[in-house]
Amino acid sequence: MQSPDMPQRLSTLLAVVFSAALLVATPGFAQSPPEPPTPATAQPAPAAAPAPAQPASAAAPAPAQPAATPAPSPEAVLKLPHDLSPWGMFIAADIVVKAVMIGLAFASVLTWTIWLAKAIELITARWRTRAAIATLNQARSWSEATAGLAGRRDAIAKLIAAADAELRLSAGALSPEGVKERIASCLERAEAAAGRAMIRGTGILATVGATAPFVGLFGTVWGIMNSFIGISKVQTTNLAVVAPGIAEALMATALGLVAAIPAVVMYNMVSRWIAGYRALQADAAADILRLISRDLDRGTFGRPAERLRPVSAAE
Repeated sequence: MQSPDMPQRLSTLLAVVFSAALLVATPGFAQSPPEPPTPATAQPAPAAAPAPAQPASAAAPAPAQPAATPAPSPEAVLKLPHDLSPWGMFIAADIVVKAVMIGLAFASVLTWTIWLAKAIELITARWRTRAAIATLNQARSWSEATAGLAGRRDAIAKLIAAADAELRLSAGALSPEGVKERIASCLERAEAAAGRAMIRGTGILATVGATAPFVGLFGTVWGIMNSFIGISKVQTTNLAVVAPGIAEALMATALGLVAAIPAVVMYNMVSRWIAGYRALQADAAADILRLISRDLDRGTFGRPAERLRPVSAAE
């Protein structure tokens, strides 16, 4: 006798079998699902293989090698000067730069010597000329002026000697105007000679002032050229290597300026002093010519009175 729930169980079994058949027919069903990862267990480390036996010669320590000598640095090869004072740079400079520096130093000393000598000479000459002009202004005749200025050995004495010589040569002249012109010419030449004597030596001041900067520049160019040659030999551009040579070269330009600037100032100063001295000489020559002109008009030089006396209003 069948149980009443048998059909239900059969239907359930058929459904299970049908479902299993579908699963088997599906692709990829045969692959097993990934197993969950198992925790890693600590594995014992493999034993290290024993090292092969080394020969006795290799096991012995190697003999100590001598330390390698370091290569000299470019700074040591160049032999940098230790003293960078002006004297130290002069000693370390090239022979051409040394010659330029010595020449500029000599030119500077010569400039100051000439300026001091011309200053003393011009101050003394100006003082003497002013004193002679005061004497000429106080004199009333040529004989009084020559007596007051007797014994002098300066430019004023040369003016007086030139005027006296022309008066002696023109003792028999007929025209006082001609005598005045000849005396004025003599005084002019004597005045020019005094100016040339006073300007002597000032050309050196002008030459030093004009050429010293260029001479110093030549020394600088030569020194920098040698510095660049040294840099190329040591193959470095380190400032400690480059700076000393350039400093030595620039010292030549500095000496050129030290010699040139005072020379230019002194030349201008002496030129102004000489111009003032020439003006004083011109004043003295004018005073001399006025005194001689008065005496010529008065007829007091031993010539016939009828030739030199002024024409009266009655005549």
